[in-house]
Amino acid sequence: MSDKDYTRLFRYIPPVDEVLNKPAIESLAQKIPRMLVLSAVREAATRLRDEIKSGRLTLPAGIEPRDFLTAEMVNRATRLALSNNRPNLRRVLNLTGVVLHTNLGRAVLSDKARLAINQAASGYSNLELDLQTGKRGSRYAPVEGLLTALTGAEAALVVNNNAAAVLLALGTLAKGHEVIVSRGQLVEIGGSFRIPEVMAQSGARLVEVGATNKTHPHDYQNAITTETALLLHVHTSNYRIVGFTKETSTAELVAIGRAFNLPVMSDLGSGSLINTGALDLPAEPTVQEVVRDGADVVTFSGDKLLGGPQAGIIVGKKEYLDRMKKNPLTRAVRIDKFTVSALEATLRDYLDQAEARRNVPTLAMLAARRNELAPVAARLCEKLTVAAGAQARFTVLEIDSAVGGGALPTANLPSLAVAVQPGGITVTELAARLRETEPAVIGRLQDDALLLDVRTLRPGEEDALVQVLAQVLAGGADG
Repeated sequence: MSDKDYTRLFRYIPPVDEVLNKPAIESLAQKIPRMLVLSAVREAATRLRDEIKSGRLTLPAGIEPRDFLTAEMVNRATRLALSNNRPNLRRVLNLTGVVLHTNLGRAVLSDKARLAINQAASGYSNLELDLQTGKRGSRYAPVEGLLTALTGAEAALVVNNNAAAVLLALGTLAKGHEVIVSRGQLVEIGGSFRIPEVMAQSGARLVEVGATNKTHPHDYQNAITTETALLLHVHTSNYRIVGFTKETSTAELVAIGRAFNLPVMSDLGSGSLINTGALDLPAEPTVQEVVRDGADVVTFSGDKLLGGPQAGIIVGKKEYLDRMKKNPLTRAVRIDKFTVSALEATLRDYLDQAEARRNVPTLAMLAARRNELAPVAARLCEKLTVAAGAQARFTVLEIDSAVGGGALPTANLPSLAVAVQPGGITVTELAARLRETEPAVIGRLQDDALLLDVRTLRPGEEDALVQVLAQVLAGGADG
């Protein structure tokens, strides 16, 4: 198309004001903010110009160009405005089978935790008020007593995530001094954050000892100098080294620390308050065990194996925790009332571990056996076949789920999935369309099928999943 041709067509694109006065757009502006509608109309006009100029837009025969382009602008602006009016943080149905899916928000909170957040959001609370004395209190009070009771530690503190917990502990106890850690424990966590980088940010100086696969107690002893302030043990919760290996245990490190009058810190990462072996999972050191081993400071996450909100939990000896509470950084990384309320509700379930296994969704999903998931998979497959059997083939497959969240990397979770093999579109296109539905649906692509792992299908989500999938397969969802 020549410059003259597309310039001529530009004249048929209606002015923005004219489109805003169309009944469909006026009606839309009554439902969503007018600013979004105006922006959508302008964006629709820009896209039409780009498509005309590039030759990608062909005007149909038998219709006036002005009428066609006006209708296009109205339709495109409507779709854009509705899309832009949706929240950016949206509900997702997780059918990946990854229980602690970092990209999907990690731990699903319990009913009690959600109720506690709603209560905290719906009115005022005694976040920093001691109701007995009427004086200012501590926002950590609602959870500190629970944490010390559950772990056996002398004191506790909660910040916004475990990286912040490690940063605060190192900055308080070892700023300007040396921290000794095994070379095999210099882990990288999500988002490419690494222990050496966190340590550098804290002001502490890293001293590596041992080898990647073996570090002995004498490696730590030989590295201690007058500049040493802390011995650090990092649990490799997101990977395993197997074969010819030797790791110095927390108890062995504590013995060295006592001999040299040095505190010992243990970063558990995905800390657990329950014996994972009881869930038929690989054994993880519990927070209680590490505290009993004598670690002076223990850090772990709230939204991984604990199954609570995002938080970095610090427990340990009162003298060290008191120093951290006075560090100005504590205010910068402190938790809000929603984290306090959700964490308290989650911790209360752990007062009875049987209750925790029933009520904390993370534990319930991790503990589910394949035979327990079989009725769910069969029912879902039957419902999908009835609703959309003409557009796709549905079958039940045996697969393995994953823990996720950098926890229990060697765990095997036998599971079941409904495999969806669409007829009219590719499986890649099906997955893309499902990401645009409300709620969005995220599954697992494998070969020519979309796998819907029922382990992470939450109660009450089944009918919504069937409705959305049937609509997309029938071509009724916006792509």
